[in-house]
Amino acid sequence: MINVLVADDELPAVEELAFLLGRDERIGAIHRASSGAEALRTLETEPVDAVFLDIHMPALSGLDIARAISRTSNPPAVVFVTADEDCALEAFDLAAVDYLLKPLRAERLSRSVDRISELIKDGTPAPEMITVDLGSTTRMIRRDDVTYVQAQGDYARLHTAEASYLIRVPLSDLEQKWAEAGFIRIHRSYLIALNHVQHLRLSATGPSVAVSGAELPISRRHLPSVRDKLHSTRIRPQG
Repeated sequence: MINVLVADDELPAVEELAFLLGRDERIGAIHRASSGAEALRTLETEPVDAVFLDIHMPALSGLDIARAISRTSNPPAVVFVTADEDCALEAFDLAAVDYLLKPLRAERLSRSVDRISELIKDGTPAPEMITVDLGSTTRMIRRDDVTYVQAQGDYARLHTAEASYLIRVPLSDLEQKWAEAGFIRIHRSYLIALNHVQHLRLSATGPSVAVSGAELPISRRHLPSVRDKLHSTRIRPQG
């Protein structure tokens, strides 16, 4: 069971998040704090595996609390909860496991608990984060949320389940840098994450692969290496 602390200076926000977390069978004790000082006192006296911190609290902010606990010998996982994205860069500099935007969605919160559970179970290091621009806003996304990458000239478009983001990095550079993370080239225009592959299809119109609902072409040149990689993950071709 994962023991958590919810800290927010707005009591309704605390109760809403505590209610949503309480519906997840993986969650154990849920501690509540309505200020940064109260959150730190709770962390000193209670066993806590993860903290859900509002960023904009008076006196001690969520970022202040994260800095304080990062200096402890066995810090809990940190998830920031906020109504804006302005502090995303600083949040992930503090090795946050996740960054949730209000209003909260149950399915999005469940994914955060998934990440906390993986971190506790496997001792997984903090995920690699990527800086992307979305309009006039800079935000961070997790590399393991990227399902595939599409070449667009000297740029690359990162596709996730929720959106896509254009970054100023050529696909060939990402192919080299992300190979160890399970990304493989399938076409001059596409790089895919192996753990998001659903199936490989061989048809008269040409080979393709389904990645999180998108059907992407595989070039003849890349087909042998793609089949070898997918064979090792036990994904078999469909006719």
